[in-house]
Amino acid sequence: MFRLLNIEFHKLKHNRASKVLSIIYFGLLTCIALIAAIKFDIGPIKFHLADMGIFNFPYIWHFNTYVAAILKFFLLLVIVSMMANEYSNKTLKQNLIDGLSKKEFILSKFYTVIVFSAISTVFVFIVSLTLGLVYSDYDEFAIITSDLIYLVAFFIKLVGFFSFGLFLGILVKRSAFAIGAMFVWLIIEGFIKGFSYWKLRDYVDEIMQFLPLEAMSNLIKEPFSRLGAVKSVANQIGEDLSRDVSVQFTDILIVSAWTFVFIYMSFSLLKKRDL
Repeated sequence: MFRLLNIEFHKLKHNRASKVLSIIYFGLLTCIALIAAIKFDIGPIKFHLADMGIFNFPYIWHFNTYVAAILKFFLLLVIVSMMANEYSNKTLKQNLIDGLSKKEFILSKFYTVIVFSAISTVFVFIVSLTLGLVYSDYDEFAIITSDLIYLVAFFIKLVGFFSFGLFLGILVKRSAFAIGAMFVWLIIEGFIKGFSYWKLRDYVDEIMQFLPLEAMSNLIKEPFSRLGAVKSVANQIGEDLSRDVSVQFTDILIVSAWTFVFIYMSFSLLKKRDL
């Protein structure tokens, strides 16, 4: 495992675009802290986002993982360009000539995906814990450590998403086309959802939960309806925002299954392809 990771990080170390994108990604994750600085007064109205409770434990785990997951496209670019460079620089063929098996090659990429996802998760944990300790109204250990399941969901979501990107990178061999293919699949899922609402309205959720991007989205549902201020406004206008936004074990299983499928298809494709 460490030998394979060493090979991959040696390649990334000499790839300027990957280094820049990684720095931007982790820089943007750090910028989540800047949300606390959003503060303005308009006459008697004083608005300070941090005072709305978004950094309260345990809500912060839900909010920050949801926001951080939006930024995953920056690391997706690293993953697909990493694969595209194997073809353009002919390092894939050279690695196989040097004795690396196709299975080891795919595993090296998958291990890299896991490492990127793990580092991202730890990074979000540190940023969230720091913000929570500074701004949260609650500092009891039991409250701080509750809802950490959102970090697990975040990790699984990243692994699944990057594995999808890895498969597309192997399939089309070009990073731009791989990103395009990801958006095309997103549109396809949108059409399926629209058709389901039209023909099978009562079964939309049951159908959509098994599609890869929708399953990843379901892992961490929107957190805003949990905010007290949002609930208060909704109650005043007669809206009921109560819904289950917890992490479901079923969603974890579905995304994990898709991750296995993407890695297996990547290996099968590489195994059959004449390099």
